[in-house]
Amino acid sequence: MTAPIVPRRPGPPWPVLGLLAALVLLAHALALQLRPARLGLAPAPPPARVAVLQTRTVAAPPPPAARPPAAPALSAPARPAPKPVLKKKPAPAQAPPAPPAMDSIASAAPPADAPPAAPSVPPPDASPPEAGSAAADGPRAPGQGGAPAPGTPAPAPGPAPPAQAPPQTPAMAVALPASARLTYQMTGSAKGLTYHAKGALDWANAEGRYSAHMTVRALFLGARTMESAGQVGPHGLAPLRFADKGKTEVAAHFEPDKGRISFSANTPPAPWQPGAQDRVSVVLQLGGLLAANPAGFADGSTITVFTVGPRDAEDWTFRVEGAEVLQLPYGELATLRLARQPRRPYDQKVELWYAPALGYLPVRNKITQASGDFVDQALSEVARP
Repeated sequence: MTAPIVPRRPGPPWPVLGLLAALVLLAHALALQLRPARLGLAPAPPPARVAVLQTRTVAAPPPPAARPPAAPALSAPARPAPKPVLKKKPAPAQAPPAPPAMDSIASAAPPADAPPAAPSVPPPDASPPEAGSAAADGPRAPGQGGAPAPGTPAPAPGPAPPAQAPPQTPAMAVALPASARLTYQMTGSAKGLTYHAKGALDWANAEGRYSAHMTVRALFLGARTMESAGQVGPHGLAPLRFADKGKTEVAAHFEPDKGRISFSANTPPAPWQPGAQDRVSVVLQLGGLLAANPAGFADGSTITVFTVGPRDAEDWTFRVEGAEVLQLPYGELATLRLARQPRRPYDQKVELWYAPALGYLPVRNKITQASGDFVDQALSEVARP
């Protein structure tokens, strides 16, 4: 028995099947886009921006050309370079206030608060620079100072030059006057006001020793005394102590055995020199030089004496100005005038008149300050012991 034949139904047409397939694919695609996180298919985040790194290539400099080795120079062992000397800048010069116009001839020095005078003894010549100091002058060509040229033997060092001795006052004859007491009438001007006072010089010269006291007394101004004491030698006065006394006393001590002059005012010591004087003894020493050789000091000639004050020392140079006839309280006298001109703005001008008839004793002295104030002492009496 044969099976019955079932009639075949016709299937859907192909276009319909293609449309259904497209719809299924579209549905799956939408499902994946709307719910990606649940399926672990979330799109990766956009990559972060990275800054662009710029590089530059620097070419290395070419290596220096090799130099041939220099021939060894035959030179003496280098001496150590000298230590640099630090020079202080000099303070600007200022005119200090002038001292009281009552100062006598022995006080013809800059005031106490003026800058100290430079030592009168010049320093020895500077030694030649050491070999090491050539570096400070920059490079030099071979054979032009500094290091010797390569291959040139250095000269053998010679003996050091002898140290220069300080200048000394040449030995001169001195004829000192006999002991006496000189009295002066004094006229002064201070800040435009004129005043009068009395002064006296007590001079003692006996048995190889001397003393000299210069005293000034003025009303309302008090008294001031300057004293010099020491020995009398073949070349005149040799002071041992000088004192200046007003309200207080300051002194200078001559120490020839130690080669110095010390001061009680705690200022640096000064070098002692043969023929050194103080500001009282210098007046009498000059008179002794004139008396010993009257014809030896022509007009215009100068006499330089290393002069010591209560705080410092320096050279005083006096110029012979010539003969003058003075009308003094003592009377008319023929005199010889000497003058010390100021060298610095605050220096005093000192004028001295010596009378040959009185053994070249000082019969008049005048001190003029930089401000115009002055003190003028004129002889009124001479007394002999």
